[in-house]
Amino acid sequence: MIVVTGATGNVGRSLLKTLARTTAVTAVSRGQLPVDLPEGVRYQQADLAQPESLRPAVAGAHTLFLLVAGAGAHLDVHQILKVSQAGGIERVVLLSSQAAGTRPQSVSHAPLREIERAAENSGLAWTILRPGGFASNAYAWAESVRAHRTVAAPFGDVGLPLIDPDDIADVAATVLQDDAHSGHLYELTGPALSTPRQRAADLAAALAEPIHFVGQTRDEARAQMLQFMPEPVVDGTLSILGEPTPAEQRISPQVQQLLGRPPRTFAHWIERHVDAFR
Repeated sequence: MIVVTGATGNVGRSLLKTLARTTAVTAVSRGQLPVDLPEGVRYQQADLAQPESLRPAVAGAHTLFLLVAGAGAHLDVHQILKVSQAGGIERVVLLSSQAAGTRPQSVSHAPLREIERAAENSGLAWTILRPGGFASNAYAWAESVRAHRTVAAPFGDVGLPLIDPDDIADVAATVLQDDAHSGHLYELTGPALSTPRQRAADLAAALAEPIHFVGQTRDEARAQMLQFMPEPVVDGTLSILGEPTPAEQRISPQVQQLLGRPPRTFAHWIERHVDAFR
């Protein structure tokens, strides 16, 4: 049995579909039973902020896929892992972030590095996944594209190797089902650098309609992001978007190595999700 937390997110939904074909899975989320839960998947409502609520989900299971909201600073991860181990979990696969490695001292991402350390020192077998930025972050443009065929973003010509969440899910499914990946840390990126201006062009191509790109100042983007993200996360995110380090722009070979195929491009992602922008 594999327990998947964050089961209703962009990675979790895809991961459940893949795992359900070959293994027993328990899906965990804070909300109600997902309407698109794959056939055969067991569902358990639980809240990582209340570790004891995990006990029914992990009872008798072998492996935990741990996905925390934000940087996880609000969570007692040591207790989450303790409860999981008591329930029978022997191995944890943690979905972290590239920035836990590139910016481990930053206010925005230091908590994720601490969560990694908790997994490494838990006594459980562990695997850590560090993806870069998600292609699905483009959903933030959906409303303005539907209403005005406009995309507004800062740092329009700064590229990052964004990764398709389905690729993260495919990698997670691979490592969750093979204990040989224990003790390994994998950095996951897309196949090429992608700028906001290029992504707007990819979106226009998928819609077969022109999209107007509006370059934002850093302050304009910050004010917008503060409406739905904590200030330290906003500032850390803007630093990555505007002044990425060489490590944050490096194309990782590890998706190809783990899956035996190249990672998908942003254009491939938008082709599959274009209806959200119509």
